[in-house]
Amino acid sequence: MVSYMSVLLYGVGGIVVAGMALLVAFQEKLVYVPVLPGLTKSYPINPARLRLMYEDVWLRSHDGVRLHAWFIKFFPDCQGSNNSVFPRKCRKYPIIDIAHRLEMVRIMIQRLQCNVFMLSYRGYGASDGYPSQRGITMDAQAALEHLSQRTDIDTSRVVVFGRSLGGAVGAVLTKNNPDKVVAALILENTFTSILDMAGVLLPFLKWFIGGSSSKGPRILNCLVRSPWSTIDIIGEITQPVLFLSGLQDEMVPPFHMQLLYAKAAARNRRCIFVEFPTGMHMDTWLAGGDHYWKTIQLFLEQNVPETKEIQLSHNDNVFRGGKMNHWHQDLKPVGLSDD
Repeated sequence: MVSYMSVLLYGVGGIVVAGMALLVAFQEKLVYVPVLPGLTKSYPINPARLRLMYEDVWLRSHDGVRLHAWFIKFFPDCQGSNNSVFPRKCRKYPIIDIAHRLEMVRIMIQRLQCNVFMLSYRGYGASDGYPSQRGITMDAQAALEHLSQRTDIDTSRVVVFGRSLGGAVGAVLTKNNPDKVVAALILENTFTSILDMAGVLLPFLKWFIGGSSSKGPRILNCLVRSPWSTIDIIGEITQPVLFLSGLQDEMVPPFHMQLLYAKAAARNRRCIFVEFPTGMHMDTWLAGGDHYWKTIQLFLEQNVPETKEIQLSHNDNVFRGGKMNHWHQDLKPVGLSDD
């Protein structure tokens, strides 16, 4: 009996040690995937390939890291290409950078008639540095401050859109800027926390790592450098929030979105939850079709109404005032594949 107990204790101890080693050594590689093995960080295309008018934007984060972004402008007569520049089979695989998101953004601009700001986090795309929770939080704030200083948009109508990890980043940014700087938040297929996702990606860790609702001992939580605990801040957001959940999500269990909505709606009456039965982690916008875009359009009309008359600048042909400014972050996933 003593021998059996010794073996059991050694086994548990071995699992704990192995879990600690994995967390310390590889956690950033599990959470952040700036580039897949065998690929380069360079963008395969730019917005001009899809006949979109855009501006290259270079920013400095608060700690001096140089960041890259695209500001893609809405033009009524610019419909973009009707053909996808990405093979159909590629849409099922991980997306690396903002360039791979252009197909969705092209349709977003057409359907919502908005400007779109796309940010590459540090370490992603053409941005310098290495990703971390603290660093990415600063990157998002620097991007928002850039938008707030632009004179060619209506800065009172900035809407943050975040998918997967981008939803966690967007939630932090929205909470930290409640005074009309961020008008609304849209979350798609976002997790409750990296702590909860650890048990999804590595099931044996669920006994040692978990979020605030976990029943385990959580003895390894202190080792997680990027917890991204959206569930702990979503209830502090006062702006309108739209939750878009793909029920076939193969990466983030759909109940994570349900938990986030329940926590938010308990304090914020301006929350809406919409499910898409065939939506997966990356293709909810595609699977949702017309219903997906009409859902977002109605949410914006009800919560971020147009307040100024649209005026056309003869100097730079940029619509001022009336058009929505939609911020689509370079949203990264949790795990071994990239969003």
